[in-house]
Amino acid sequence: MSNAPSTRLSPADARHLLGRTGFMPSPAETASWVGLSRETAVDRLLGDALRSQAGKAPPSFVGEPIRPPLRAQADVEARKEVLRQLRADTVALAAWWLQQMRETPTPLAERMTLFWHNHFATSVQKVRQAQGMYLQHELLRRHALGSFRELLHGMARDPAMLVYLDGAANRAQAPNENFAREVMELFTLGEGQYTEQDIREAARAFSGWAVDRETWTARFRPRQHDGGEKTLLGRRGRFDAVDALDVMLDQPAAPRFIVGKLWREFVSPAPDAGAVDGIAQRLRSSGWRIDVALRELLLGAAFWAPANRAVLIKSPVELAVGTLRQFEIQLDSAVPLVGITARQGQMLFSPPNVKGWPGYTDWITSTTLLDRKRFTERLFRAVEQPRMEMMQGAAATLGVRFDAEQWLKPLGAWPDREPDAAARDKLVEAVLATAPVHPVPAGTVGLSYLRALGLDPAFQLK
Repeated sequence: MSNAPSTRLSPADARHLLGRTGFMPSPAETASWVGLSRETAVDRLLGDALRSQAGKAPPSFVGEPIRPPLRAQADVEARKEVLRQLRADTVALAAWWLQQMRETPTPLAERMTLFWHNHFATSVQKVRQAQGMYLQHELLRRHALGSFRELLHGMARDPAMLVYLDGAANRAQAPNENFAREVMELFTLGEGQYTEQDIREAARAFSGWAVDRETWTARFRPRQHDGGEKTLLGRRGRFDAVDALDVMLDQPAAPRFIVGKLWREFVSPAPDAGAVDGIAQRLRSSGWRIDVALRELLLGAAFWAPANRAVLIKSPVELAVGTLRQFEIQLDSAVPLVGITARQGQMLFSPPNVKGWPGYTDWITSTTLLDRKRFTERLFRAVEQPRMEMMQGAAATLGVRFDAEQWLKPLGAWPDREPDAAARDKLVEAVLATAPVHPVPAGTVGLSYLRALGLDPAFQLK
């Protein structure tokens, strides 16, 4: 559905596409996309992401026998040890994913997995099973660009989700409406598209599922299921969980709701209702293929419109991973990034509530803005003065490596010289999504020039 399918990507276009669908691209990464048509570029992105697999081996604990639940521990000390191990496992899992994001050749696959992690927000704080969070992560990754229908049905039977939204406590004799409410409000339809009676009827349909915490598997218990007739969203039948989800997906509001979220993630904070309707029809007619909807979105005029560039704010994960990727900075370990992104409000596997991270302007507060700038400044000081930082400690824990000359030279710049006018333009185009707010002072040389651009407010935008 491209309005200009033959348009060739300029360097700014390529940077926009890769920055929005991945993290931030380096100049070398951008260069390989310049000159492609929009259709060729988008198809290449989607094709690569669909074939993608996690390149880094996950932490070894995910392959070990399921850890005993907290309630199975004999005493206080044993429970403390379980909680200590849970924190360590969660940090290891988050660090693994951040490193995967840093090194992957197919960042769109990671971005979509992160998108669904926020859409189906589930926190280890309540689940208390890091191995279970990894299994949910695999489910999200497997369907990240595939069938939304299959993803939704999978999430309804995911043990971590069943625990997090109390689905495992939903029995015919004691209905729990938590999952039924959230699956309509947050996962499929949006507010105002259902009634309180629909929630009660859906809860009856979802009853009967439980989690075996010794094996971390979901099990259906027929005796706990309400097999009676239900009326849900105007339809009547002896619905079970599968039927109820299909009834929700049959609602016209469902594809519009999903496309609206994709729009806010990749295009702008304010979806265009007419364009969303068209993409929603394609999503439905394709059998709920996420890649089809995303292709329509990325080839739409709104995605490329100048008015929609530099209007989104990088999440903490995008800022941290994107900065490393953009400047081709290598890390010894991603563990320090876990604390950095958590302080800025985004601890992976631990969103604040079932609504996930609200994003956009909520990422920026006086505290988080200071921490975001501190991260960038420390990173550049570490690459500018690695030996000094080694002595100072904090920045050295990042273990950074950066070949400044190799990065700057293709842009006509050098680490120890002030860039000329042509090089300045290329540096700004490579680093920022829009013009800098503050001019870089005259006399600023290569690496300090990059640091100044990284500290500019425009660096927070994508």
